[in-house]
Amino acid sequence: MESGSGLDPGTGNNKGKGSGGERKFGAFLKRVEPFLPRKDLNPRDLRSWAKKSGFVSDYSGETSTSTTKFGESSDFFGLRKGTRDQNQTLPGKTEVDPILGRNRPEIEHITGSAPGFESGSREEEEERRLNRNEATSETESEGGKLNKDLEKGFYYPGGGELSEDGQWPKPILIKFGLRDNPGFVPLIYYGLQHYLSLVGSLVFIPLVIVPAMDGSDKDTAAVISTMLLLTGLTTILHSYFGTRLPLVQGSSFVYLAPVLVVINSEEFRNLTENKFRDTMRELQGAIIVGSLFQCILGFSGLMSLLLRFINPVVVAPTVAAVGLAFFSYGFPQAGTCVEISVPLILLLLIFTLYLRGVSLFGHRLFRIYAVPLSALIVWTYAFFLTIGGAYDYRGCNADIPSSNILINECKKHAYTMKHCRTDASNAWRTASWLRIPYPFQWGFPNFHMRTSIIMIFVSLVASVDSVGTYHSASMLVNAKRPTRGIVSRGIALEGFCSLLAGIWGSGTGSTTLTENIHTINITKVASRRALMIGAMFLIVLSFLGKIGAILASIPQALAASVLCFIWALTVALGLSNLRYTQTASFRNITIVGVSLFLGLSIPAYFQQYQPLSSLILPSYYLPFGAASSGQFQTGIEQLDFAMNAVLSMNMVVTFLVAFVLDNTVPGNKEERGVYVWTRVEDMKMDPEMQADYSLPRKFVQIFGCRCC
Repeated sequence: MESGSGLDPGTGNNKGKGSGGERKFGAFLKRVEPFLPRKDLNPRDLRSWAKKSGFVSDYSGETSTSTTKFGESSDFFGLRKGTRDQNQTLPGKTEVDPILGRNRPEIEHITGSAPGFESGSREEEEERRLNRNEATSETESEGGKLNKDLEKGFYYPGGGELSEDGQWPKPILIKFGLRDNPGFVPLIYYGLQHYLSLVGSLVFIPLVIVPAMDGSDKDTAAVISTMLLLTGLTTILHSYFGTRLPLVQGSSFVYLAPVLVVINSEEFRNLTENKFRDTMRELQGAIIVGSLFQCILGFSGLMSLLLRFINPVVVAPTVAAVGLAFFSYGFPQAGTCVEISVPLILLLLIFTLYLRGVSLFGHRLFRIYAVPLSALIVWTYAFFLTIGGAYDYRGCNADIPSSNILINECKKHAYTMKHCRTDASNAWRTASWLRIPYPFQWGFPNFHMRTSIIMIFVSLVASVDSVGTYHSASMLVNAKRPTRGIVSRGIALEGFCSLLAGIWGSGTGSTTLTENIHTINITKVASRRALMIGAMFLIVLSFLGKIGAILASIPQALAASVLCFIWALTVALGLSNLRYTQTASFRNITIVGVSLFLGLSIPAYFQQYQPLSSLILPSYYLPFGAASSGQFQTGIEQLDFAMNAVLSMNMVVTFLVAFVLDNTVPGNKEERGVYVWTRVEDMKMDPEMQADYSLPRKFVQIFGCRCC
């Protein structure tokens, strides 16, 4: 018999009474070996015991007592009998669970110096410490335990592994939590700080799509103002009626690729009169249809069912493909003015990587304001180049369209002047001081099946993107994960926000910005109030036409350089979702690799059959011109246009491949990193969680529905 084991003397076939029974019982005791404390304990075993006994697996994160008295069971762990009482816990530090945001006890080593433990020699401690890294885990038992934890609503990052020192992973420290109110002045500061760190994602999309639609500088300024207004409105709506997480809503890069596909199709690129307004009205109609589909997906409960099939192995390559879709646009556009683009990219890398730990005035300004600081410095540098005559060419005028230039030398320099000069835009001169964006400002939307089908697929991809952002954000702010109903509510509200974007005519739909995760991580501020106050400032700024004009005056090469960094960050944020899975799993590696490769290769197949497009479109627009000349040909013009466009978009193909593979290839929950959402029953019993996610009281009282 191994030491530390025993038999229950109260069981067996010993039915004798009196002295005979006592003699047999005495003989039984003589056969029982004395208990000796184990010398080869592993921290993993302690953690497993802690989960089973209720010290860790209790949902609230607090210690719970077992049905067996602690004094009776303490002998098994080498505790001196009588030194601990029933309601006391093992000695150890109390740390915060990085996922749930609750306290959990940290189980110390048995050989520690805490009173009540059998202490061992230093040599034995050192030997156990060395053996800890060499100990191999039993795969089946570990997987089974983690699957049970997943079913209960727990998840441990990194596949449930301990850190190198055997401790629980440390949570991210947040300055202000979800419901914190630091005061009015700090709220203004932190609110503006949040939006300034997202400025590249908020205002640079119009600098890409409006020139592609042959819009004027005044049109660019108007679209920027419209986006500022919608960002403010939709963020406030989401903070009150969506998931209520501290997430900024706005024009997402998920919608940028399909917008460019529509713009560069033969039907719209050959328009001569009113090209901007006609294309914008077509986009408005498609966005409205896609947003209605997203609303139905959320309000009907279909999203709750779909969540069972959306996991990190699906989200990671899909979001990464959103950024990779613009690799042919990024530096080819930025390279038109390398004296601006290269210094800007270098500054962004220096600020975000090399100077990220430098603190000025108590704040890490270089890390938080990397994009606006870099853009402002290089924009000033470009201004001095412009006034210094670096882009002055004899007999050439930057205000003359390149199609009207007769001198060959000027035609050669027209592209450089347009992309590099800081005075090439006349938005400041043409924009009014006060302009309030209004619904249907470009005219009534046009509705066609071909573009509507495209936006329905895109709204589905946008929903998948948002699911990953919801999950990551809830973990980042140390809150419990929302229920499936809350996620569906957030998706439905995103559909409503996209509906507003289609009505106002921002050119793209509205969704949760993936860059929110990076912003919360670097600012350490997750206050809903701060986001709402910042959103109010955006609404006010959208009424000032000159603000949009200033942003519209940013040189296109400078904007493309910033977008290169943001798209690369989007790829990284997408792939970071794999940290919830077993990243070394061959299954996951294969699914992600195949999804990304086919997501880039299949669209390239549809994009290569464009004999006329290659003669008309610039090289950086060619990947977005396959809608009219792809290989999908059924004779139904509307369907052919839609399917060629869908199959030429990297993110859609990547999502479809990853979705099918992840849900058909066998794999356990630990390996797949399955998203675990809180159950409604658990939320009803947790008042703190209700305060985080429940709808405002007045709204509930009026409508009598919590929609959770």
